[in-house]
Amino acid sequence: MNAPQFQKKDRFDLKGCKRTMKAVVTTGNGGYEKLEYRDVPIPVLASGEVLLQVLAAGVNNTEINTRLGWYSSKVTASTEALTTGEKEIQEAKAQGDGGWNEATPFPFIQGTDCCGRVVAIAPGGDESLLGSRVLVRSCMRSTGWDSLENIWMASDFDGAFAQFVKVPATEVFPVDCEWSDAELGTIPCAYGTAENMVYRTKVAKGEHVLIAGASGGVGSAALQLVKRRGAFVTAIAGKAKLEKVQAIGADQVIVRDENIVDCLGEKSVDVVVDNVAGPCFGGMLKVLKRGGRFVSSGAIAGPLVELDMRDFYLKDLTLIGCTAWDEPIFPNLISYIEKGEIIPLLAKTFPLKKIVEAQREFTEKKHVGKFVLIPPPIDDVKQYQL
Repeated sequence: MNAPQFQKKDRFDLKGCKRTMKAVVTTGNGGYEKLEYRDVPIPVLASGEVLLQVLAAGVNNTEINTRLGWYSSKVTASTEALTTGEKEIQEAKAQGDGGWNEATPFPFIQGTDCCGRVVAIAPGGDESLLGSRVLVRSCMRSTGWDSLENIWMASDFDGAFAQFVKVPATEVFPVDCEWSDAELGTIPCAYGTAENMVYRTKVAKGEHVLIAGASGGVGSAALQLVKRRGAFVTAIAGKAKLEKVQAIGADQVIVRDENIVDCLGEKSVDVVVDNVAGPCFGGMLKVLKRGGRFVSSGAIAGPLVELDMRDFYLKDLTLIGCTAWDEPIFPNLISYIEKGEIIPLLAKTFPLKKIVEAQREFTEKKHVGKFVLIPPPIDDVKQYQL
């Protein structure tokens, strides 16, 4: 069944709405000065949409990268280098090339992860959703499931760094569990991205899977999702995080920056799950067995890598890029949560107005799991049931 048609022009129509909410508005490419906590009009619903009171919103690399302009093809350094303000990065940002699907729609509201409660439904919508606690599928197939074209909440239209957000009703998923709002707020982007990689590579019981960046949001999610499929996991993480990575299921660990070929040996791994890339890319291909699969959803250590084509074609490797989520991904995650097959990895919460503090600490990469922002409470939700 095809998903409904969404277009990038279907951004929040904020004109003519007198009621306001608190939100963080990202005004352009740049540093923390581009994050403005202020009053903005509450979104006006169009046909097929629902209004959510945001209960919790996770913090992700993608929001920081979008603000800083890292997705520009002119940027060749790591995300860490970008945050330090190297000259090359500053020049790329100055050219205004966002590099994400289309030009980034500044000013807009970021926030890719959303745990929320349905407080209003557009006329003709499913009234049974009203009051439900839901997660939002943040990656939406813009022209249906038969096409890989996709749009992302908080990259292509306004997101969850606000008291309210509007989304297509087809993209909200009620969830029945005892997790806190903040714990649910850790799920959509990281776990959706990780499940998509694990699903596409068809990880099977007994296989050996190498996970790079295993202490991060996506990496720690992938670790759990691979283990629930019965695979053996080798995790790469910083030395200070090895115990925590083992605690969530890693069978063996490698300290980041160690030579993975020396540690594992060539042709020792069935699948590599990677959102790091950078200088370690070549070694990851070396450790793959003949017929192995390499899957990537990012490149935080650097987007440009060295590829020895002989490793690729002589070993019959499969390289898989993952951005657009496949149809089963989000329903899978909801079922894993409700069956108790995964656990939330909530590192810390911050009030929404403390977003700069949260993103600054996030970039230090000292945590395991996810940071989550909590919007200010609403005195009377009923007044927003349009």
